[in-house]
Amino acid sequence: MKKLLIANRSEIARRVIRTAHAMGIDTVAVYSDVDLDALHVREAGSAVALQGNASADTYLRIDKLLHAARVSGADAVHPGYGFLSESADFAQAVTEAGLIWVGPPASAIRALGSKAAAKQLALAHGVPCLPGYHGEAQDDDRLQAEAQRIGLPLMVKAVAGGGGRGMRLVTEWTQLLPALKSARSEALSGFGCGELLLERALLRPRHVEVQVFADAHGHCIHLGERDCSVQRRHQKIIEESPSPAVSPELRAELGRCAVALAQAAGYVGAGTVEFLLDEEGPGFAAGPPQGETHPLGGQRPAERRSVGASFYLMEMNTRLQVEHPVTEMLTGLDLVEWQLRVARGEPLSWAQEQVQFHGHAIEVRLCAEDDHFTPHTGEVRQLHAPAESYGLRFDHALASGALVTPHYDAMLGKLIAHAATREAAIDRLLQGLRDTRVLGLQTNRALLAACLQHPVFRAGHARIDFLAQHGDELREGLALRDPALRAAAALAVCFDHANPAPALPCPYPRSLRLAWADGEITVGSVLELGAGQVRLTAEDGSVHLATVQAGGASGRRVTLDGVDVWTHAVLADDRRWHVQLAEREVWLTDLSHAPAVAGGAEHAHRELRAPFNGKLLAVHAAAGQQVARGEPLLVIESMKLEHTLAAPRDGVVAEVLVVAGAQVAPGQLLLRLDH
Repeated sequence: MKKLLIANRSEIARRVIRTAHAMGIDTVAVYSDVDLDALHVREAGSAVALQGNASADTYLRIDKLLHAARVSGADAVHPGYGFLSESADFAQAVTEAGLIWVGPPASAIRALGSKAAAKQLALAHGVPCLPGYHGEAQDDDRLQAEAQRIGLPLMVKAVAGGGGRGMRLVTEWTQLLPALKSARSEALSGFGCGELLLERALLRPRHVEVQVFADAHGHCIHLGERDCSVQRRHQKIIEESPSPAVSPELRAELGRCAVALAQAAGYVGAGTVEFLLDEEGPGFAAGPPQGETHPLGGQRPAERRSVGASFYLMEMNTRLQVEHPVTEMLTGLDLVEWQLRVARGEPLSWAQEQVQFHGHAIEVRLCAEDDHFTPHTGEVRQLHAPAESYGLRFDHALASGALVTPHYDAMLGKLIAHAATREAAIDRLLQGLRDTRVLGLQTNRALLAACLQHPVFRAGHARIDFLAQHGDELREGLALRDPALRAAAALAVCFDHANPAPALPCPYPRSLRLAWADGEITVGSVLELGAGQVRLTAEDGSVHLATVQAGGASGRRVTLDGVDVWTHAVLADDRRWHVQLAEREVWLTDLSHAPAVAGGAEHAHRELRAPFNGKLLAVHAAAGQQVARGEPLLVIESMKLEHTLAAPRDGVVAEVLVVAGAQVAPGQLLLRLDH
């Protein structure tokens, strides 16, 4: 292996490039039009354009990727994760082209890449599965009949792909048909395959996965488990190892099942076997004796009594996982290095008993989304990455001036911390989040910090319903209610371009009128007193003395009534400011020189605007149609996910301003309701 083409983009492409170069392997990047100046393109030895922007026209085009390998002289291909990383057709095409495929053989991907096929293989080798339907018949009548047989609660899943796309939870029978339709649509869009499977749902399990590694000489081991229970939209945002719920005995049993499944499929390379862990017992009402086949197609685990919990196979991901750095920090191994070594025929150099785990590691996924998990696009106006040191790692592809587009996933990067104990790892990760600044773009940085500090997570008790249970509480905690912090944010905006007058006072107060993200508008005034001091008069008449000082890369230090608050502020667009205060953030609009608009809130209540860039997939409304508040009216696809926009109030549709298939921009007016 002399020259490696990375058939991917962003942070995983950079990750592979880093290890390949350390091993003396030259690299080739590929890029879409919008990725022309991306960091992975600059860091690779050479790069080939794929022509286009959409995934379907670029990173999902096997012919273009093989052409890039051919013209660049690459002799190997690494697929990263996502895109074609779990495509058996791509693996086979790479091999047939005479290139080295850095991944499992196409036969193993076919056996495991389909959730349905993986469950059939698992059942044949004693790996426990939830009862469900994994059949070929895909018509709605058959799926409804199977759902009735399985019972509620029920999970609808896309057979292909992953990342939480094509998954819907059904808790009432009226939800079933809409769930089948939307899951099938999202699966077709994301993976080109609309086949679905059904399985009985566990409502409060943990999501625990096992990292496996196999060579081409029949040797397969596991590298422990990762707990990925904190999720939104069935997508992970926090991963850690070891799991707070896994004992050494349970770890051994999970590892045994994971290795058995991998070996049954003839697996080679890095892979992850995902399980649902039920600490409260079986997630369904009745079942046969332990170890026997369940009449609905699954199997009860015979080992439950010995390991203390039930676990069931979800799927196997036949690729490197996003969260692989957690395992790397815990074991000291470079998994990409071993992917490359195994791909060129080397045997694994360690046996299972030689694998050692040290301390605790936690990863958070930094995503371009708000606190309600809505994706956002835009420009990174200011980036400050935390200093990487022993125990802290930031894998990303960000830079000041980088554009985040709607064409790809919302994840921007991963921050990983490692320490001797879980508590120390959490504290180290929190400090890393406080030191991270991605200004000008909505991110989930503050929400991640809030999750890490929540007592349920701190105690190690978070399950997959963590955000469903505590999301509103977390969001309320993020709201900037503290008058002192709001005043500091306001002053950071007022004096972003210049500090208060260092000598002479100003005899006239400056009017202050700010619109906050929660819709509240505050008014007040600021009077410069000279010597860098100001007097802030709030809306309620209270008076505060403050100084504002530039702090260079550290932002501005606002000293308010004797208390220091460090702030960072950028003008995100022509209307809004983005201000960061430690792990807190706020978006506000300076309306000090703008005329007041009467009835603004009521006017907005009659409009439906695009919350982000995306493609309009469906329009379920027409002029003259009577609609109820909360009724689905439009469906937008952005960052690989479908999002439904609902009516903001009861009323009659006055005007529909868009058609299905159109691209929409943030703030664009889509639909208007009558009074």
